[in-house]
Amino acid sequence: MQKLSIKQLIIITLCLLVLVVGCMTIHQRRHFNKNVKIDNVAVGGLTAKQALKKLQDNPQSPKIYVNNELVFTDKQSVAKFSSADKPKIVNALHSQYTFFPSSKVKNIAVKPQSINQDEASKIDQAVSQKVTELNNGRKAPVDAYAVYENGRVQVKPAVGGTQYSLDGLHNKVENEIAGGTIYLRPVYKAPLSANSKTVQNEKAKLEELSKRTVTYQVQNKKYQLNCGEIITRATYQNGKYHFDTGAANSKIDEINNTQATLGKSFEFKTHDGSVIKTADAGSYGWKISKKQAGKTLTNALVANKQTVNAKNDIYGKGYNQQGTGYNTTSNNGIGDTYAEVSLADQHAWFYKDGKCVLSTDIVSGTNNKGNETPKGVWYIMYQQTPSVLRGLNDDGSKYASKVQYWSPFTDSGCGFHDASWRHDWSKQAYLAKGGGSHGCINMHPDVAGQAFHDLQKNEPVIIY
Repeated sequence: MQKLSIKQLIIITLCLLVLVVGCMTIHQRRHFNKNVKIDNVAVGGLTAKQALKKLQDNPQSPKIYVNNELVFTDKQSVAKFSSADKPKIVNALHSQYTFFPSSKVKNIAVKPQSINQDEASKIDQAVSQKVTELNNGRKAPVDAYAVYENGRVQVKPAVGGTQYSLDGLHNKVENEIAGGTIYLRPVYKAPLSANSKTVQNEKAKLEELSKRTVTYQVQNKKYQLNCGEIITRATYQNGKYHFDTGAANSKIDEINNTQATLGKSFEFKTHDGSVIKTADAGSYGWKISKKQAGKTLTNALVANKQTVNAKNDIYGKGYNQQGTGYNTTSNNGIGDTYAEVSLADQHAWFYKDGKCVLSTDIVSGTNNKGNETPKGVWYIMYQQTPSVLRGLNDDGSKYASKVQYWSPFTDSGCGFHDASWRHDWSKQAYLAKGGGSHGCINMHPDVAGQAFHDLQKNEPVIIY
């Protein structure tokens, strides 16, 4: 037999080596290494198909530990593998591939598509309950935050705590649940740092706000207010501003003292030209709500509005809680359309646009404590035709009187109305015992209709 040359031997050796390496490579690419597990199931030496079959045949029952304490277990598996998970097993095979066979121990977590959500929710609840229990008595961390106070913006530093966080625990359970046993080790809650993007954004928002001003228009007067005159303290968190508007209170008090009319006496020029001071017990007028003004002004600063009107910030007394007379500045806030009633003269005058359109005798409430017509500046609450007036007589008996025209001006039930049952229309009628009304302004049926139509809702009624 002919001997092989050295060259031939080298070629044969190289071919055998290539064949061995090729076979080994093919095997390595198609089989898991010796000590590899998927979700705690040994798959060493198996192909992806064989590994998937083994995982399907060996579902793991869950055992969840938090800081080495068992918090959940169940005989029923939470995650199950199916043929739909083959691509994930193939990816796991590729991830552990080594050119030469390896004996390195490796456990690959693969999350199957089929997860029992009811069981998963029970696990989440058990873990959350345990972390809450561990946090009892522990100090909560405090996030850093930006704040505007004392006229400037500053950042309050974070304060660390000893409470545990749930962050990451749900994802760990979800990703490793197919392996059955999971050890969770919660970490301390990390507060938001002063240098974080969130806190720096808060700071920028507040600094921008602090430079703004707004003009507050109250009737025909304007007040220019800067941020410090409106806001005592402000923060910007989770996309929203939070304000303490105590700084604006003194300015609103000043405006109310100067311009508001509610609860004040009015200087009033009567039909004969004499000037009187009305009683301050009436309901006519308006006043600015400090709380509402704070909202209006801060909203204006946030929106960078140049001017806002106080008309939506006012409130009133009695039937109309929105206030009356805000748009009226003439005649000391009463205006030129009103009803004037003199109790001493037992007479009423009705004015429209400064012109007296009706002058008539009336009968007011009986001159005793229970039935007197209240003095002050009131307003027509509403008008009704016809109507039935109900109440109590002095002896406690009930009455129900039909009237054709009814224009009330007090919450206690006083108003203008016709009195067809009345026979005594003298100027002394109200002085006699039981001779007057229960506080209403009685009008003769002949003029009551005209008076009704001369009046209007929210019109002031001056009684003196």
